[in-house]
Amino acid sequence: MGRGPFGFHGGRGSRGDFSDFFGEPPPRAERGVVRFLVLDAISTQPRHGYEIIQSIEERSGGSYRPSPGVIYPTLQLLEEMGHAKVEERDGRKVYALTAEGRQELAAHVDEVQDFYERSGAESWDEYAEELAELMRRAGRLIRAFRRSARRARLTPSTMKKLRAVLDEAVAKIEEILEGERR
Repeated sequence: MGRGPFGFHGGRGSRGDFSDFFGEPPPRAERGVVRFLVLDAISTQPRHGYEIIQSIEERSGGSYRPSPGVIYPTLQLLEEMGHAKVEERDGRKVYALTAEGRQELAAHVDEVQDFYERSGAESWDEYAEELAELMRRAGRLIRAFRRSARRARLTPSTMKKLRAVLDEAVAKIEEILEGERR
């Protein structure tokens, strides 16, 4: 696998991606949300465990694939709670949504939608070129600091002015990014 636009290795699904570069873990579902993701996966048709895993992975744009060690205990819990029932299909156990499960899913549909929106169904790599351009600009800034430091141009007075400019820029960037989350 070759280097990506930021100099790191990896590709789609390899976890060697943007999150590695920025030190963030891959998306995970909080413990309680997995139940609702499973209910959502079986809301359209009965499915067996691996079909549920595939459904969640597809809906998350490939960014989250729950393990069988998460899915099967969750299915057992949902069955015990009366939210899912086991049916037989082609000699395999499949899980179907019950009326209680449909009510539970309806009460938590916002959490399901929030998870899938956060999970990257619209993945960062769809905008890799734009992101690469932002990173190049950040690199220019760092190079300018390095050049100035080597040439002894970073006096206390200059650094104070630069801090003020950077503080203002960071505040504006955070404001833009916070607005995007709403």
